[in-house]
Amino acid sequence: MQLQHLRCLCEIVRHGLSVTRAAEALRTSQPALSRQLAHVERELGVAVFVRSHRRLTDLTPAGRAVLATARRMLADAESLARIGRDFADEAAGTLTVATTHTQARYALPDVIKRFAVRYPQVRLTLRQGSPAEITQLVQSGAADLGIGSEAPGQSGELVALPCYEMHRIVLTPPRHPLLREKRLTLAALARYPIITYDYAFVGRSRLAQAFEAQGLAPDIVLSAIDTDVIKAYVASGVGIAVVAGMAFDPARDRHLRALDASHLFKPNTICISVRRNAYLRGYVYEFIEMFAPQLPRDIVGRAVAGDLSAAPPAAPHAGGDPPGRGPARRRRARRR
Repeated sequence: MQLQHLRCLCEIVRHGLSVTRAAEALRTSQPALSRQLAHVERELGVAVFVRSHRRLTDLTPAGRAVLATARRMLADAESLARIGRDFADEAAGTLTVATTHTQARYALPDVIKRFAVRYPQVRLTLRQGSPAEITQLVQSGAADLGIGSEAPGQSGELVALPCYEMHRIVLTPPRHPLLREKRLTLAALARYPIITYDYAFVGRSRLAQAFEAQGLAPDIVLSAIDTDVIKAYVASGVGIAVVAGMAFDPARDRHLRALDASHLFKPNTICISVRRNAYLRGYVYEFIEMFAPQLPRDIVGRAVAGDLSAAPPAAPHAGGDPPGRGPARRRRARRR
C-alpha cells in the first residue's frame, strides 16, 4: 500500500465523505480516487466506509482505526521529509500556523515580525479558524502549529502547551449607560443587546455558562468570528460586545470604551497545539519560544515526545495581554 492511498482516504474524510471534493483537492478524477479507495479496502480485507446507494455515509469501526493509523503514518512521512530539509538548510523552509482571528490580529504581529527578521527564508502561512478547525488542521498535518483556546474534547493525538490566560472586556459606544456602573454585573449586561463570538468559539460557551449560572438570558443579537467586525457594529450602535481584552487599543479605538469583565467570565487558556511525536524544525521551536518564552525547546521537545515529567508550566496570568504587551496597557483600557 502506498502513502498516496492513505492520503486519499484522509482527504475523503476531511471533505465530509465527499469523493468529488476530495478528488478536486487532490487534483485527480473521481473515478481514479474511487479506484484507490477500493484498492485500500481490498488490501486491508475490510470495508473502511459505510455505504448507502453508492454514497459514503460514515466510517466503519475498522475504518476509524485505519484512519487514525493513516494519519500517523502520513505525519511520520512528513517528519522524515522535514528531517532531510532541516539538515539540508536549517534556516529555510515553511511554517504554517492555524489560529483564530483574535490571535492573528492582536497577539501574533510582533512575534511574526521578529521571526521574519530572524528567518527571512522561511515562508510563513496563517490559516484562521475556530478552535475545532485549528485542531483538525494540526491533526491532519495541514498546519505545523495551532494557537488558540484548547478545543473541547481535543484529541490525544495533540499536545497542548499553555501560553497565557485571555480575559474579557465589554465594549460600548461613548456615553453608554453601562459606563456609569460602579461595578459591572451580569444583570447589568443582560439589559442590553450583546454582540459576541460565534458558537464555535470557546469564549462564547463560557459567556453563556456565566449568564445561565445566575438565571439570566442574554440578548445576543449578533455573532461573528472577527473581532474587528464586532467592534464596528458596537460603534454603529447595534449593541455592546463581550470580547478578548487584547482586542482593545485606546489609541486606535477612540470611538469605543472598554470595561473590565475579568470578574464576570472565566478566562480562556491560550495554547499552542502540536502533533504528538512530531518532528519540529529548529525554527519552529524558536517561533514557539518567541510567542511563549516560558516554553523553551527542551520543555517543548520532551512534551511532544510524551515525557510526562516535562509537563508544560501553567499558563501565566496575563490579564488578556498578548505576548509582548504588559499591564500598563490594561490600566488604560477603561476610558469614560
